[in-house]
Amino acid sequence: MILSKFQKTALAIAGVTALCFGGLILATPLAFYASYGIALDGNPSLLSELRAPGAALATLGALMLAGLVRAAWAPVARVAALTVYLAFPAGRIISLAVDGMPSPNVIGALVIEISIATLCLVAFRRPHDNSLAVPRLRVPQNRYPT
Repeated sequence: MILSKFQKTALAIAGVTALCFGGLILATPLAFYASYGIALDGNPSLLSELRAPGAALATLGALMLAGLVRAAWAPVARVAALTVYLAFPAGRIISLAVDGMPSPNVIGALVIEISIATLCLVAFRRPHDNSLAVPRLRVPQNRYPT
């Protein structure tokens, strides 16, 4: 799959963002969540439950970036980007409805995720396909006038 410059830019933004945030969650979950105003105790089970999705997010970010380097990985990178940036806002919106209003930092994260999701949706939309349109009938000209 050959990517346009716009698609590469969208994939780069999505990949770098996922890799950085996933890496921060994996490496320093206490500091990362403290920046959102979420106080964590040092419970090893809780930290394990937070680091695991951080590792997944970082891995998916690396996969998105790999799609920039290897054309054969571009379709997988596209799916990874759309999955991450549609799933995270969906989860946050469900949480808004069920749990109530989170901190302004979490709302800021939601806005960024929706922005990247929109960018990816626009970049990877399918081109307009007219293959189902009714074909025109070509009527041959009469070469032998009567």
